[in-house]
Amino acid sequence: MSRRAVLFDMDGTLVDSESLHLQTMAAAVESFGYVLPEGFGDRITGMAIGDCHALLVETIDFAPAAAGLVERKYDAYVERAGALEMRVGARQALSFVRDSRAAMAIVSNSDRMLVDANLSAVGLQTPGLVSVTRNDVRHGKPDPEPYLRAAWLLGVEPSDCIVVEDSAPGAHAGLAAGMTVIGWPEPHRADIVFPAGTIIAEPQDLIAALRPLLFHSSETSALPRIA
Repeated sequence: MSRRAVLFDMDGTLVDSESLHLQTMAAAVESFGYVLPEGFGDRITGMAIGDCHALLVETIDFAPAAAGLVERKYDAYVERAGALEMRVGARQALSFVRDSRAAMAIVSNSDRMLVDANLSAVGLQTPGLVSVTRNDVRHGKPDPEPYLRAAWLLGVEPSDCIVVEDSAPGAHAGLAAGMTVIGWPEPHRADIVFPAGTIIAEPQDLIAALRPLLFHSSETSALPRIA
């Protein structure tokens, strides 16, 4: 059997950082004299910062350039990132993957500056860790490029990769890359609609979805439901 790999999204999947992203986005937008529209946080889950800026232009006629928004948001985010924590169940899932001897990588739509701040804050920034950020590719999620790059870096075929995502754009990216995709929504995000073909994991139990994909034996439980 060929070697498997598990490719984890970061924000909202491994690190409980979505609220900090929204808080610092709101602070940056307000510093320019604007206010985020209602429900904006739910709409930007999984989006890269450039797409967030485009949505602000569309929804509130946001005039400042993307570069200014990025600078103010990132400054605020890095300043507060030290208080971040792992998502409940994520650390156990990472240990489970390591014990399975599968390869592993982190694939994020955030820029390297934020990815490194997150990983350092929760103790995941370790030697040899493979991570792909928005700065490492031409096109971010939902394009498949970030996941295909991670597979290439690990030396694993895309068909042998399992993607774990909390957002629809990320799930689209994994499926477009020809990978098996697990949708692992945060407990409060029952509104997220994952694309067809996504394996849906219970918000409290990612390992139950990973186990049948990493181990094949008579003891393996049935596959989780597929969207």
